[in-house]
Amino acid sequence: MKTQYFTASSLDGFIATEDDSLEWLFPLGDVNETSYPSFIADVGALAMGSSTYEWMLRHAEKVKAETGSAWPYTQPAWVFTTRTLKAIPGANITFVRGDVRPVHAAMRSAAGPKNIWIVGGGDLAGQFHDAGLLNEILVQVASVTLGKGKPLFPRRLTQPPLSLVSVRQVGTGFAELRYHVPDGRRKGGS
Repeated sequence: MKTQYFTASSLDGFIATEDDSLEWLFPLGDVNETSYPSFIADVGALAMGSSTYEWMLRHAEKVKAETGSAWPYTQPAWVFTTRTLKAIPGANITFVRGDVRPVHAAMRSAAGPKNIWIVGGGDLAGQFHDAGLLNEILVQVASVTLGKGKPLFPRRLTQPPLSLVSVRQVGTGFAELRYHVPDGRRKGGS
């Protein structure tokens, strides 16, 4: 069982524009050509920040048209927020705030032998890293630059460096990178 941050990023390291738009991402490739289908099959629980969740709310109709449901996940989800957010009917969502460690314990219990996915954003993934709970970073680097926006991982990670596990080309729009977070970074891991 691993705790994984899987996301897409512009070449210059942003996962969304300043106004949380992902419109730059969709024309670049087909998600079914990436490792996402096999990745999501191994996910037993997921976490996301409020900006990611609010993007899902704003694009519920588009998500429903593409996946058949306004909430495309069957796994239980934890949304980290300091505000009261609207729930999506039928979705197994728990709204939480504060330290990621106790929430990770609940997610771990719910996921069983499967993995935990930190959907986004970058700061939330950083909080899991800071708590010693992040095992892998999987990033699909897109062939575009945004100039500014929401950073991929707003933390300085230099020593020890992440360990590159694999690189895969996805069409002409993405390079899919998988990094192992060295044990020296985790304080209790998964």
